[in-house]
Amino acid sequence: MKSIVIGSAKHLAFALFYSSIGTSIALIVAAVWYLNSRPELDIWHTTELKAQYRQQPSIASFNDYLRLEDKLFAEVEDKVIAKTKSESLLVLNRYVAGSYSDPGKWAENWNRSFEWKNDKADYGILLLHGMSDSPYAMQYFAKHYKESAHVIGLRLPGHGTLPSGLVDVTWQDMAAAVTIATEHLKRVMQDKPIYVVGFSTGAALALNHELENIAIGKSGDFSGLVFLSPAIGLPPVAVGAKWQSRLGHLLGLDKLSWNSIQTEYDPFKYSSFAVNAGDVVYQLASRNVELFKQLDSRARERLAPVLTFQSLTDDTVDSMAVVNDLYLQLSKNQHELVMFDINRTQVNLSLIATDPLTPYTDLIKSAKLDFDFTIIENTGDKRGAVQARSLTTDSVIKPVTEQWPKQTYSLSHVALPFPEMDELYGPHRKPVHHRVQIGAGASKGERGVLSVPSSEMLRQKWNPFFNYMIEKMDTLITD
Repeated sequence: MKSIVIGSAKHLAFALFYSSIGTSIALIVAAVWYLNSRPELDIWHTTELKAQYRQQPSIASFNDYLRLEDKLFAEVEDKVIAKTKSESLLVLNRYVAGSYSDPGKWAENWNRSFEWKNDKADYGILLLHGMSDSPYAMQYFAKHYKESAHVIGLRLPGHGTLPSGLVDVTWQDMAAAVTIATEHLKRVMQDKPIYVVGFSTGAALALNHELENIAIGKSGDFSGLVFLSPAIGLPPVAVGAKWQSRLGHLLGLDKLSWNSIQTEYDPFKYSSFAVNAGDVVYQLASRNVELFKQLDSRARERLAPVLTFQSLTDDTVDSMAVVNDLYLQLSKNQHELVMFDINRTQVNLSLIATDPLTPYTDLIKSAKLDFDFTIIENTGDKRGAVQARSLTTDSVIKPVTEQWPKQTYSLSHVALPFPEMDELYGPHRKPVHHRVQIGAGASKGERGVLSVPSSEMLRQKWNPFFNYMIEKMDTLITD
């Protein structure tokens, strides 16, 4: 989110600067100038879906939520897909039936919630995806645990359908949906434990669910929480997101409701990004910070063990906030933070201006940590080889089987949930010629030509250490 929020915020700051010297006309001039350079909105940016979940009392159970979801997808089909022409220039449009990006080309439509029942389950698992994503991002965890768990992959409100669903969704809508799914899983599992695995915004929602319970004197619902790239802290510029959106409403300029307007080429993730979505995550993260402030140390002890995986370099959320606003707020309870360092080759280090690890090593020297802090780092021996080293007990070093791929200098916010074998985001072209393969694309040419930014195409989209991550998760969930 940071990279796309900043661009809009700069234009907004330009307008606000000139308004401060005495004229509101500058706001309109700057907004119009900015909008003239942007792509036009399409039907999937502007269509309102009536069946969107909005904390309505009539939706009291997970089955009610699924029935509403059926209506929602029927509405998408009727209002958008049926009206989108199948033209050759739209072969990479998810809303064109039969295109390379048509979600129907997959054996399962991962844009939808799913429940994989297991009468012999030892525990339950709730999977929560990130902002603008879909349950597709959580499928590999579902597949890994399905033999021993009752699994629910929740489609969060506003997701999996149209980008317009994020224009007016609230974090409270999403939190209410998480509560519905959690209560359902608790009823199914009865006295057996349940766990939650959350990616990005999904992690923030899982944390919020537990903190809200603890704040009113209840126990948490989960026996363990696994977070991937959690949306704990966002850049300060995200504060301005709501003002950009309000300016758009005031001036009747719908384009100002969007930070990014792009081709919807990804079948399971929105490429366009609504301003409101950034504001929603900011509000959610702020609410979690506020809840921690309300809890004393004894209350914080009621939070189950938290295991987090985080890339040292993350352009979407603030990695340091994961330490400051989450782990330094936890009471000691077998919590662990696993951070993936950059790939420290001589070539990579010569191109990196500032070592991103320095603030963390300084913190460890000055603070007493009540959690295990593990870093996945180069061994310094074989090229690309890594090890897991404890930063809290420096002598504990464990080997890691996987290694850095060639020409990869770091992970990214979006990479963690996907293994190398993923057919959408993985690096290997599969013999499936009728579907888009985003990770295997390597288009080259002049910048500014394609509607998809080159920075997005080059972003690391899969996790070379996925198997290591699964093994660590197993120590919390199955041991």
